[in-house]
Amino acid sequence: MSQDKLEAYAQTQKSSMPPREIEAMAFTKAALMLEEAKTTLDDYDAYSSALKFNQLLWTIIQADVVDKENKLPPQIKANILSLSIFVDRQTIKALANTKEDYLEVLININKNLAEGLMARPDDPQVQPSAKIPDKPELTPDISV
Repeated sequence: MSQDKLEAYAQTQKSSMPPREIEAMAFTKAALMLEEAKTTLDDYDAYSSALKFNQLLWTIIQADVVDKENKLPPQIKANILSLSIFVDRQTIKALANTKEDYLEVLININKNLAEGLMARPDDPQVQPSAKIPDKPELTPDISV
C-alpha cells in the first residue's frame, strides 16, 4: 500500500474513534516514545524528538482547555493547566539534562492519563473505593 493510502486509512480510522480513545492513544504514543528515549539516552536526537512530541501533545491539550468552546468544569480545567505547566517544566529540565528520572515522571503522567481516558464509567476500577459520607465525622483535636 502506498504511504498516501496508509495515511488516509489511518485518518479514517481516527475520525471514527471516540475523542477519549484518540486522546488516550496520543498519550500512549508519547509515553512509548519517551520509554524508547529512556533506553537510548546517548542518542540526543531521538531523546529530544520524543520530548518535543510530548510537548506538542501537551500544547494541544493546553489550547483545548482554554478554548471558549471547552465545556469542562473550571476546576478540572485548572487542574489540567496546572499539570501541563508541570509537564512543561519537566520537559525543559529533561532537554537540558538527559536523566531517566525526568522521563520517568512524564511517562507515568501520560500512562495514567491514557488509562483514565480508556476506562469506562461502568468499570468497577473507576468507582470510588470508599463511599463519601453525607456528613463528615468530627475528629477531636488531639494536638497539645
